[in-house]
Amino acid sequence: MTEQLNDLPPEDAFPQAVFFDMDGTLLDSEPKWDVALEELAVLLGGTLRPEVRDRMVGSNEDASVILLLDDLGLPLESTPEHVAWLRTRMKRLFADGVDWKPGAEALLREVRRAGIPTALVTSTPRELTEVLLQTLDPANFDVIICGDEVQARKPDPEPYATAAAKLGVDITRSIVLEDSRSGSESALAAGAVTFAIPSEVALPADLPAYRLTTLDGVTLDRLRAIATA
Repeated sequence: MTEQLNDLPPEDAFPQAVFFDMDGTLLDSEPKWDVALEELAVLLGGTLRPEVRDRMVGSNEDASVILLLDDLGLPLESTPEHVAWLRTRMKRLFADGVDWKPGAEALLREVRRAGIPTALVTSTPRELTEVLLQTLDPANFDVIICGDEVQARKPDPEPYATAAAKLGVDITRSIVLEDSRSGSESALAAGAVTFAIPSEVALPADLPAYRLTTLDGVTLDRLRAIATA
């Protein structure tokens, strides 16, 4: 991982870089979050309603716990202790292993072989991301931006704008792959060419991103063709 690449792509190259979301895009990790959040809801004396869980997808630990506490009518002052519980539980669940999403590993490796800069941009904190990097391999990314390494998280554009600055690329000529509404809105607000691959939750019809049903069989040339058509 580097702070800034020495050999930058030509200004007219497309894509100048490819940015990958992690949970639900590269890795099938959302079911692990389901387990931990459902367990937390039970510990708090309630249940995790599906519509509340849907609102958590693509957010971060703090936001998810706040949504849960608010839905259960519990004081938000207890958020930090429940976030700590959730992080500890997630570390254990992630340590058991997480599968790649279909086609994600092949596409990532193709982008790397092509010599195109890559970044991992996730709302997940660094402590948990490090566990998942055992599967992803940090060598696959020139830059890694975690949720606790920016001031404003997705859907704010800061995570993707920060990654582009570290790579030294023009984000408007770069591709972002996302699965959630908040992640897609973050990428779009930053000016990236955004591909949305819905995973756990359907995306709004008016989201102005290119749509893919899966990354299985998706190639770099296909992404270029769709974006430049």
